[in-house]
Amino acid sequence: MNGIVIGLLLPLAGTALGAACVFFMKKQMPDLVQKTLLGFASGVMVAASVWSLLIPAMDMSGTDEARVVPAVCGFLAGIAFLLLMDRVIPHLHLGSPSPEGPHSHLSRTSMLALAVTLHNLPEGMAVGVALAAALEQSSHLSMAGAVALSLGIAIQNFPEGAIVSMPLRSEGNSRSRAFAIGALSGVVEPAGAALTILLAAYVTPFLPYLLAFAAGAMIYVVVEELIPEASQGRHSNLGTIGFAAGFSLMMVLDVVLG
Repeated sequence: MNGIVIGLLLPLAGTALGAACVFFMKKQMPDLVQKTLLGFASGVMVAASVWSLLIPAMDMSGTDEARVVPAVCGFLAGIAFLLLMDRVIPHLHLGSPSPEGPHSHLSRTSMLALAVTLHNLPEGMAVGVALAAALEQSSHLSMAGAVALSLGIAIQNFPEGAIVSMPLRSEGNSRSRAFAIGALSGVVEPAGAALTILLAAYVTPFLPYLLAFAAGAMIYVVVEELIPEASQGRHSNLGTIGFAAGFSLMMVLDVVLG
């Protein structure tokens, strides 16, 4: 039970800690720091998608060549789902200066909050299906491995929380308001994870597909949002260095704790 509570709350704590940067930093985050943190977050999410989600999904599906089918189907479904959400839900892409398109009447604060909520959705799903798999006492994904995934996402959420709250502060919002919006953007993660656990009895037969689905959704966020933003303009190599550091850290966490 302690492992479940820790696994649920770690990602939210990471987001809140990152959002708290508004109390200690100036109104704008230095561009070099932002690129490094975006790259770091990308590395963590890619490593988590491979070691904590796709590999367990294939291990749960047997030992023959057909074990890749649930992983491939779930992965592509996750990509398609986020592609659909990206088009349907009005939100602001990271780094965009102002709202664009048919939803431009919404405030930048609202659009940015929707963007981060959209990004956090697959992370919450990933934690939820991992904890659900661990509750089933699966030999392919232990509770320690699920908590390692949650810890990795929490580490990834720290820069994400800062990247959300700092622009809000620079636009004139109070520190408290910027922190609150940044922190609350992470609420969808424990909520989604808890719902998945409650439905564990029904989703158990589909766990390989769900694990791969979460991986696909996370990879979509990395490729569509994080890496392009980290690669724009000068000093894009800092994003690459951050990616390498994040990937290595998450890989070590998954192997050591899993």
